[in-house]
This record gives sequence, C-alpha cells and structure tokens, in this order.
Amino acid sequence: MKCYRPHLRARVRKPTMTDSIMSKAATMEIPINSNGDTGSLPEDASLERDLQQVMVSGPNLNETSIVSGGYGGTAEAIIPTCTIKGHGLHPSGSNPCMVGEEAPRGVAVEKFDIMKRWGINTYKCTRQMISERFGRGQRTVDMELEAQIDVLRDTRHKYEQVLRLARELSAHLYSMLQTQHALGDTFADLSQKSPELQDEFGYNAETQRLLCKNGEILLGAINFFISGINTLVNKTMEDTLMTIKMYENARLEFDAYRADLEELNAGPRDAVALARMETAQQQFQLQREKYERLRSDVTIKLKFLEENKVKVMHKQLVLFHNAISAYFAGNQQQLEQTLKQFNVKLKPVGAGRPSWLEEQ
Repeated sequence: MKCYRPHLRARVRKPTMTDSIMSKAATMEIPINSNGDTGSLPEDASLERDLQQVMVSGPNLNETSIVSGGYGGTAEAIIPTCTIKGHGLHPSGSNPCMVGEEAPRGVAVEKFDIMKRWGINTYKCTRQMISERFGRGQRTVDMELEAQIDVLRDTRHKYEQVLRLARELSAHLYSMLQTQHALGDTFADLSQKSPELQDEFGYNAETQRLLCKNGEILLGAINFFISGINTLVNKTMEDTLMTIKMYENARLEFDAYRADLEELNAGPRDAVALARMETAQQQFQLQREKYERLRSDVTIKLKFLEENKVKVMHKQLVLFHNAISAYFAGNQQQLEQTLKQFNVKLKPVGAGRPSWLEEQ
C-alpha cells in the first residue's frame, strides 16, 4: 500500500502580475544599443558642446525673478516671488500644501537656470580670451578709442607719481615747520635768559616765527593742491576707468558670441542646427548692442574727463607755482594773496591741530 506525503512535495509559487511588471521595468530602465553600450541622446551632445563658454562675473542667486525661455533663451519674464504664493494662482479645489511646495521649487529652478546660463557665458568668454592670448582668436579693435584709453592710463600713472611726490613734499615741509617752531621758542627763551645776547636771540626768534608762519601758509596751499589732484586721480579718472573695464568685458563677450555664431554657420544645416543658429543670432545681437552702448559711454566720458582735467590742473598748477614762488622770495603779502585768490582757507594753528597725514 502506497503512502502519500503531501508535505514533502515542492511548492512552486505562480508568478504574479507585480513580478511581471517589475521584470519589464528592470529591462527597460537603461537603453542598450546593438553593441551593448548605453545609448546617447542628442541633447547630451548639444549640451556638452554649449558648455564650452565664459564670463567674468557670477550670477546673483538671491534674485527673485524667474527666467522663461529655457536653455539659451533670450526672453525673460520677471515674476515676483510673492505672486507665486498668492491665492489668485491657485486653481479651484487645489491643495494648499501642494501650492506651498511649488514656491521653493520654482525658486530652485530659477537659480539653476541662472547658474546654467552663467556657466555657458563664462565658458564662451574664457575660450575667447585664451584664443586671443595664443593668437588664434579674432579680436574687435577700435584703434582710435584704444589709443585714447592707453593715453588715459599713462596719464593717470604720471599723475599718481605727482601726487606721491607732493605728499612727500608736504610731509617734509611739516617736519621743517615743527623744527622751526621749536627753534624759535628756544631762541625766545634764551633771549630772556641771556641779557648780553638778548637782541641777537630775539632777531633769530622773530625770524623763525615769521618763516614758520609763511611755511604754514605754503603748507595749506600744497595740501589744497594735493586734495585737487587726489580727487582727479582717484575719483574722476577712476570712474572713467571703471566704465572702460565694463566696455572691455562687453567687447570680450561680443567677440565670444560672434565666434560661436561663426562656428555654427560653418557647421551642418539640419533642423536642430538651424534652431541653434537662430538662438545664437539673437544672443549675438544682444551682446552687440551692449558693446556699442558701452563704447559710446566710454567715448563720452573720455571727452568730459579731458575737459575737466584741463580746468582742474590749470587752477592747481597756477596755485602751486604762485605759492612756491612767493614763499621762497619771502613775499608774505603775495603768499597770502595767492590763498585768497584760490579761496584756500587755513585752519587755525593750535596745539591740538592734527597733522596733515591725519587730515587726508
């Protein structure tokens, strides 16, 4: 008699619908080509090519505007962040919790788009700058404007040297005046204590006090000269040089986008390439307008700077010459008249008077 033992039979679980779906998902997760390599998308090649570009300044990630138009787009729609959270954008029956999560998500997308555009722009400008350094890239040059910029930089360098020497002269004169003042006090004290030399010590004390008084007037004129040169060099010229720096950055961007457009024009003419060429043409046009606007600004500022420089330096040089000549000629009246002519006001001399270094 045979004895059946059902508990010794192997149990086989039938496959369920869930197992079938998971198996298909595992096989469809990574696309495989005929050689067993992962397939590459056309967007990967285009992104890798576009990420070859440069800029000098980074993006401001604290901005609250949202840029529309996507990758490489030129149209920008600025939407205040507060409107993202507003009730007017909520569809009827929407979940308030889901709407609250969309606001930070939109800001993150905005910042990522800013970083992406900055990276592309930076790469393009860096590539252009390296090409120019090695003599392979073409550089837009305005010969007349470049010559004026070189003259301005050379002039500023020489004016900085004049300013440095004038400050040294003022420092030496101040030290001499301190010595003359102390020497005059000593002569006056000895005049009181030496009856046999009272007249001689008195003459020298009076002379040193007179020289000290005239020297203080000359020191005021020199400090006024230093103040005028310092304003011209470190404010007026510096403002123009800042505009020139912006112009040079715009010129680099203009050449970078021009080179990128020329490279696209030399490539294939399929649908994707034509779309990219149209976008590049728009970006190139924007950079061209920016470059021409800044070039016009630099030209205007250079013209006004030259006129202002002539007026300022004419006044300062006449003051400096008249004051120096009157001081060494011993003409106190002319020295005082020079300061009145140019409205130079001297601070009253006292024990608590700060040095000229503290006044700068």
